Amino acid sequence: MKNGFLIAAPTSGSGKTTVARGLMALFRRKGYRVQPFKCGPDYIDTKFHERVCGRPSINLDTFMASEKHVRHLFRHYGADADVCIVEGMMGLFDGYDRWRGSAYEIARVLGLPVVLVVDARSAAYSVAPLLYGFLHFREDVHIAGVIYNKVGSERHAKMLRQVSDDLGVACLGCLPKQKELEVEGRYLGLDFSQTMGLATDSFEQHVAWGQLLTLKCNLVEGKDSNLSPLSSLLSPREETPRKDRASCLVARNAESFSFVYQETLDRLGNVAFFDPEKDVPCLDNIDLLYLPGGYPEKHAEALVANEACRKAIRQYALRGGRIVAECGGMMYLCQRILTDEGDYPMCGVLPYTITARRADRRLSLGYRQFTLDGVEYRGHEFHYSQFLGEMPPSAVQVYDAKGQPVPTPVFRYHNVLSSYTHLYPV
Repeated sequence: MKNGFLIAAPTSGSGKTTVARGLMALFRRKGYRVQPFKCGPDYIDTKFHERVCGRPSINLDTFMASEKHVRHLFRHYGADADVCIVEGMMGLFDGYDRWRGSAYEIARVLGLPVVLVVDARSAAYSVAPLLYGFLHFREDVHIAGVIYNKVGSERHAKMLRQVSDDLGVACLGCLPKQKELEVEGRYLGLDFSQTMGLATDSFEQHVAWGQLLTLKCNLVEGKDSNLSPLSSLLSPREETPRKDRASCLVARNAESFSFVYQETLDRLGNVAFFDPEKDVPCLDNIDLLYLPGGYPEKHAEALVANEACRKAIRQYALRGGRIVAECGGMMYLCQRILTDEGDYPMCGVLPYTITARRADRRLSLGYRQFTLDGVEYRGHEFHYSQFLGEMPPSAVQVYDAKGQPVPTPVFRYHNVLSSYTHLYPV
């Protein structure tokens, strides 16, 4: 059985992200190959995982993919790892419909033991009834132990260990309050190497990391075929990518075009990358142009300055080239992006204006699903920018995870498929 576990918490903000990164860094320091995973559709945490582990982090999501596919991903990407660490999302049982789609469901599907991170800064023995509920709420998931976070003193730690002793659950660590780590968990722009060094030192001292390495996944053994190409996104004339050239050109930039699932890249065949802020892509001999999400509004001046790139993409779209554009990629295809700093022309493929001005910001969030040309698509939407004026008409009705209609539009223009939804490759 594969060594591995899932890091979860009773609520968001308990510290599971800091714990996940700290343990990944510690095991890397000890010489182990660590394969990171993230529950749900999150893009930010996976980037931190990759920086720590030196290998891509893989999203596991039971709304966007089947349970069988989730098991396949875990086996495929964790095959050569010494330990697999899965970071949960929100509270352990928080999903899109009760516990459906939650970290608990991922743990159940993969047979993963759960390490529960508990924020203990304002409690001592009152943690006991909370833990008792999590230990006994569902019998089909195993909570292997608890890491208490933000512990105030050694006396506080002794009280928390007593809770674990009384409930018969292992205390796997008592992490003291450490302001630097709390800040690192909230902000993305700090000195990553310095804060991770602090985390690694603290975890080595205060966590029973050797005991964590004995935890094993109880995943039913099986054999999976190699990842198949994304036939729904590749050209109908060539569903199997050719090996003598790139079949797909992908926009990539650290911030403006960065939100992409690793599995998408692995399944697109021969992929080449370009930076829309600096490069002028050659689009004459490719099957698909992929413009993933990100924050183009933050780099609007650089995107405007590269007029030759915008013109090449517009001409490619007009002559029938295949494009998939998601969220930020869709914004880039539009007529203009408005920010508080100015009005910026984009590719002009779609006749719409996007506003990212502070006064117009509004959160749009949730799972999305729709069927187009007989193909079912699932994905996730998360953005604050909006269409200027009335919502544009959609090529198809889009629904949320519970099957309720939502006003998110999907655009079909020639061979362009675009939307605010980040599509998942299943």
